[in-house]
Amino acid sequence: MPAFAVIGGQWGDEGKGKVIDYLAGRVSAVVRYAGGNNAGHTVVNDKGEFSLHLVPSGICWPDVYGIIGNGVVVDPEVLMGELNELSERGIETDKLCISDRAHVVMPYHVLLDRLEEESRGNAAIGTTGRGIGPAYVDKTARMGIRVGDLLDPESLRPRLEQTLNIKNKLISAVYGAEPLSAEEIMEKSLEWGNQLRPYVHATEQLVQDLLEQDQNILLEGAQGTLLDLDHGSYPYVTSSSPSIGGACTGLGLNPQAIKGVLGVYKAYSTRVGGGPMATEVFGEAADAWRDMANEFGATTGRARRVGWFDAVAGRYSRQVNGLTGMVITRLDILDGFPSVKICVGYRANGQEVSRFPSDTRVLEQCVPVYEEMPGWDEPTASATSLDQLPQNALAYVRRIEELVGCPAQVISTGPSRDETILVEQVIP
Repeated sequence: MPAFAVIGGQWGDEGKGKVIDYLAGRVSAVVRYAGGNNAGHTVVNDKGEFSLHLVPSGICWPDVYGIIGNGVVVDPEVLMGELNELSERGIETDKLCISDRAHVVMPYHVLLDRLEEESRGNAAIGTTGRGIGPAYVDKTARMGIRVGDLLDPESLRPRLEQTLNIKNKLISAVYGAEPLSAEEIMEKSLEWGNQLRPYVHATEQLVQDLLEQDQNILLEGAQGTLLDLDHGSYPYVTSSSPSIGGACTGLGLNPQAIKGVLGVYKAYSTRVGGGPMATEVFGEAADAWRDMANEFGATTGRARRVGWFDAVAGRYSRQVNGLTGMVITRLDILDGFPSVKICVGYRANGQEVSRFPSDTRVLEQCVPVYEEMPGWDEPTASATSLDQLPQNALAYVRRIEELVGCPAQVISTGPSRDETILVEQVIP
């Protein structure tokens, strides 16, 4: 059986956790392929509310594997904290598997992330300070520590000492901070190795085995396409590839195995951190919208920037990922708005811009061209079928489908698993 991907269609925070939890009952494994604990997925179901940062969002289904692939960077402290909390709340974690090839977020990564961001001053990117970027830098520089290395103390020690020697020079000479202790980090690494050992596997082989056994698997995206290192609004991007290409490299997955790609979009737009966002709303209107929708990051608690739905960006995400369908989330937040807007194009320096610009400097100059539609007074919250939607709300969904260029297969009308309209079956 094939793999199906759930990809963020905007700047992250689209509600992928809820969507994955909803779909996970139809698969044998939920597989995370990119990012680290800079992502936060919120899951609400009959077992409670869970904020997940590394553990795949299908964890509440007891018979489903939760797989952390090689493309993820793993902070062992965060992961063990999540696993302990889940166990305390009665959630089974024995089917969690971590790739031995996944890279480890080390203490010096976290420190360097914060020091580097502080040094940027007003030009700060808006990282979460979790060490994700520096961990990916070391991965590319071929000096990273992998999860499998934590299980082999003899080979780990010389590599760690060599790497920390370089990092400490950077920490002290460039940033003027106190160097870190190699012995303390080695001791902590051995502890992590012992804790993680039962979960460590060759996950690329496990994924292939499941597919060969005609099992469905669900690929869990983190962050969003517009934060993709290659395809997002660089340099205001994350350090990995949240788009569909990252699923292949981040899992060792044959692209022919992917039979469906589902893009998740909020019914409006949000963004955390720096970088251009053409449809952003400011001032009191933004504050009221943010407070009403509780638009604060699940990982950092930072206030999210809010704005109208950007169909230019949405169409670009559809093209990059080859979306076969879309999910529209948080439609209920727009209940009661007298009118709603959709950005159908940009204007920059007096010229029409019909495509999402690759040059961030151009994107910063883009002014949205809006199409305004009537709002709706009747609630969409908790609706479970299309005929429960107000006519204007359904018209808004249909217009987004038309502009983005793919059908809405799922509409989310609330945070809980059952507050969902299944328009078209996603997974057979």
